[in-house]
Amino acid sequence: MQLGNPAVERMLLEMTYTGVCRVEGQTTYKDPVTGVERPKGGVIIDNQPCALSQASLPSSVQTDTNNNIEYDAKLFISPDVVVPAGSRIFVTQEGMNYQFTRSGKPFIYATHQEIKMKEVGEA
Repeated sequence: MQLGNPAVERMLLEMTYTGVCRVEGQTTYKDPVTGVERPKGGVIIDNQPCALSQASLPSSVQTDTNNNIEYDAKLFISPDVVVPAGSRIFVTQEGMNYQFTRSGKPFIYATHQEIKMKEVGEA
């Protein structure tokens, strides 16, 4: 196989996706009474193949009552899906579950898109 062909490169890259994700965020629905589009929270994408990579080492801050953990990660996903900035993203990869509360603006390439995310939680 020869590189330089985006379709081939995309196929090869997607073969490395060992995770799946669910994206939740703002969607719209049409009010049946008024016919007006209204916002609501909901699932945007579900069971989408992806790959998760750590973008920074986790930092831990001990408070009087709990141990807070915060770190950045990067999601690799198909360029065909739309992931709005600010979405909540849930990833299952290698038997581990991750929840990201804030997603950034996607960087879209011919072969994939990269989305930086922030996980904030408690240990």
